[in-house]
Amino acid sequence: MTFKILKKITFWSFVFASVLSTFVVLYLQLPMFGKLPDGERLARIERSPNYKNGRFWNQREISTMTNRTDILKNRIGTAFEFLFQNKSKRYPRNKLPSIKTDLKNLDPREDVLVWFGHSSCFILLSGKRILVDPLFSEVSSPVLFFPESFEGTDLYQAEDMPEIDYLVITHDHWDHLDYETVLKLKSKVKKVVCGLGVGAHLEYWGFSKEQIIEMDWNENISSDEDFSIHCLPTHHFSGRGLVRNKSLWASFLVKTKTFSIYIGGDSGYGSHYADIGNRFGHIDLALLDSGQHDKNWKYIHMATDEVIRASRDLRAKMLMPVHICKVCLALHAWDEPLIELSHMITGENFLLLTPIIGEKIKLRIPNQATSKWWKNQN
Repeated sequence: MTFKILKKITFWSFVFASVLSTFVVLYLQLPMFGKLPDGERLARIERSPNYKNGRFWNQREISTMTNRTDILKNRIGTAFEFLFQNKSKRYPRNKLPSIKTDLKNLDPREDVLVWFGHSSCFILLSGKRILVDPLFSEVSSPVLFFPESFEGTDLYQAEDMPEIDYLVITHDHWDHLDYETVLKLKSKVKKVVCGLGVGAHLEYWGFSKEQIIEMDWNENISSDEDFSIHCLPTHHFSGRGLVRNKSLWASFLVKTKTFSIYIGGDSGYGSHYADIGNRFGHIDLALLDSGQHDKNWKYIHMATDEVIRASRDLRAKMLMPVHICKVCLALHAWDEPLIELSHMITGENFLLLTPIIGEKIKLRIPNQATSKWWKNQN
């Protein structure tokens, strides 16, 4: 190769790298990436015992990737598997079943839960309307074509939601804080409940300061004697762009005098589940992260046996698996968590709820039966 050709290759490589870098920098400025905390919000964050050296930390130090010694190699290998491994079992062959429940005309005296797939659900409890991690977009990432939602999981949209008393956001990842969805919901939401720092995104997107309630772990709010929301730990991480852990990831316990619902968010298994169970005595219904797990990131999502252990630790009366059945973010079969949980639940002291998307779960009915609907989808 002559010096002249080498010089041309070097020049055009530099041009390509410069153009790509410029594109990435400009792309990251789009509103959907949100905003990092600053000013009074950052000052409050810096007083948190969970924030040190410019970032939030888990209760015990964990890595997002299992192999700490070679994280880059681990990520590249995982990406290669994800893109080129046989994908047939990761996606349902048939359209997933769903039921359209009229959420706007529910009896306010009724306590119900309606699941929309992944971690999104609507809860009506003691007359309060709660919407958790709504994801009504076709994709849940900054890449506009990936990952696409499973067919049949798009029955519900923001327009179907009633007025919301509390919009609960567990953390700022794209599949839990969806930009397009929350913009469409803005006029319907009275209050947003989230971890410290997440409010920076919401305020940047037009929510008022008065709408946003940001909490640190082990803080709580009460609207009256019969209703409270507690912010509790998880083992996970946060971030929408290149910077991580500037906002807090959390779980939430919604509690009344007679019923409690644990909204687990995303989390690896840890002692925090037993701590929560011991603190609150028991949990009536636990919504637990049960999918998108993998050996390569076992500290930030739970395998099926860990979901069972977490349910025991929480002293849950009912378990409902979430983080499943809408998008493919891992290498396991799409229905694997449901199959494994339905087998492992035998002999346990808690009930497994596996509703169809949109099915109304009546929270006051003991031993409510749900079907193994996933059996007919492959």
